[in-house]
Amino acid sequence: MFTGIVQTQALIDAIEDKNTAQDQFRHLRLKVKPSYLQNLEIGASIAINGCCLTVVQFHEDSEHGYAHFDVIDETLRLTNLGTLKVGDQVNFERSLTVGRELGGHIVSGHIHCTGTISQRNDTEHNCSMRVEVPSQWMEYILSKGFVAVDGASLTVGETDAQGFWLHLIPETLQATTLGAIREGGRVNIEADQQTITTVETVKRVLAARALT
Repeated sequence: MFTGIVQTQALIDAIEDKNTAQDQFRHLRLKVKPSYLQNLEIGASIAINGCCLTVVQFHEDSEHGYAHFDVIDETLRLTNLGTLKVGDQVNFERSLTVGRELGGHIVSGHIHCTGTISQRNDTEHNCSMRVEVPSQWMEYILSKGFVAVDGASLTVGETDAQGFWLHLIPETLQATTLGAIREGGRVNIEADQQTITTVETVKRVLAARALT
């Protein structure tokens, strides 16, 4: 589990693709400050752009820490991890530990879909972005509710059938990769699980009543 509070941005330091006739496989090496790898263990979970990945190797040199991940074809297909290039920045969050302050909302790291930044409006102190997503997911994304965008816990602004707006403060733009994303950019979307559960429960109750 994660909080959606991005801890830092990591650099894609190396990518190794291992494609076969049956599937696609990608190995990622991320560079980050060593302090973010303290007490890390092989098999630990880290959210990369909101996608829960398993650490398969890590090491440090005198200045940097390196974390390695294997990404399977299903993850590459459903998320924006398949579009990453060496030199790209990604959002990085270690998994939630007991006793740690929960500043965002509970995030699983399981991406539901990807969205596209269809519009971005910048002012002196704020930034508004419109995110278009597959329409079937909009019943779970409600105005003033939570959504994780590339792993960042955010409050949903205005919504319609095809997408929603985000209104971002400078701190969010600086701390995450959202400050650099432009129109046409693809982002990972995780809807709030509590909202999904509530909506699905109400749908089942209404369907059951319709049958009686």
